[in-house]
Amino acid sequence: MTDKTPKGGTTPESATLNFSDKMSYTDYLGLDQLLTSQHPLSSAHDEMLFIIQHQASEIWLRLAIYELDAARGLIATGETRMAFKMLTRVARIFEQLNSAWDVLRTMTPSEYTEFRDDLGASSGFQSHQYRLVEYMLGNRNHTLLKPHAHREDLHGALVAELAKPSLYDTVLHALADQGFDVPKDVLTRDQSQKLPHSKGVEAVWKQIYQDPQTHWEAYELAEKLVDLEDYFRRWRFNHVTTVERIIGNKRGTGGTGGVSYLHKMLQVELFPELWTVRTTL
Repeated sequence: MTDKTPKGGTTPESATLNFSDKMSYTDYLGLDQLLTSQHPLSSAHDEMLFIIQHQASEIWLRLAIYELDAARGLIATGETRMAFKMLTRVARIFEQLNSAWDVLRTMTPSEYTEFRDDLGASSGFQSHQYRLVEYMLGNRNHTLLKPHAHREDLHGALVAELAKPSLYDTVLHALADQGFDVPKDVLTRDQSQKLPHSKGVEAVWKQIYQDPQTHWEAYELAEKLVDLEDYFRRWRFNHVTTVERIIGNKRGTGGTGGVSYLHKMLQVELFPELWTVRTTL
């Protein structure tokens, strides 16, 4: 009798095949809801690509928020090393988001114009999760609360985030607790606002970078933050080039300047002293 069992020792017959009273893969992941959440408004073939690319990006942003919140909490309680993996994971999430632009760039301007009018005033500019990530990382522009004013739940979540220290502020407080001379005006300022560049903060990072062996944990934390912002910047850059490739210099559907607005965002630094300190070393 021929043994048809594969080397791994499993056959389809040995797998669970009846899920009438068990949780299945589809049940666990909520795929019925997830895979029926795409509702194109036109007959254009590429609108499905456009919807799925943005929905997938929002799911990755959901994970980034989850990881950033956990990392911030650990750093605030002095468990910095445990936060490293989470910060690395967020950087890799933005690497994944970068790859998504490659898929969207397969859509040409001609194909996009077939359904662009159906978007109305909706725009990625209005992503509350993206705004939340920016707020968590320290880019706190209160004007950008306005697109969410019509949704009390989303607006409230963003306002609540502004009431907390950003990830960067949490890091600076942690460094002060470790004895580093972080300027008092930085620590006691209104943390709902973006931190302006501080020579005093830059001096702290210079001290850490000049003697990494003595300050290894803070040195490693600094590099985790730089790595995260590096991938975040790449995501922004790929966003600009994708939009320029598809719509040129037209205004965005949400009313922004489109490419001109996105180019301006490329100049925003999340952890400025970690970049300027490299010039002084």
